[in-house]
Amino acid sequence: MHDGITLEKRGVPTAVICTEPFISSGKAMSNIGGIPDYPFVVLPHPLGSLDEERLRERAMQAAPEVLKILLARG
Repeated sequence: MHDGITLEKRGVPTAVICTEPFISSGKAMSNIGGIPDYPFVVLPHPLGSLDEERLRERAMQAAPEVLKILLARG
């Protein structure tokens, strides 16, 4: 989240993806970072232990929302 907010402040459109257990942390970071309404994509946890096929499925699940965020902020 920190990197996404930093890049946004520098004019680089970003889309942050986090998993469900990190929603409250993401909201707190966006508040601390000065962009309280900073949108981010939430996916089911975990991601790190998924095989390539399941990870691809999650990426496809996130893609429409990532695009929406990037186009709205860009």
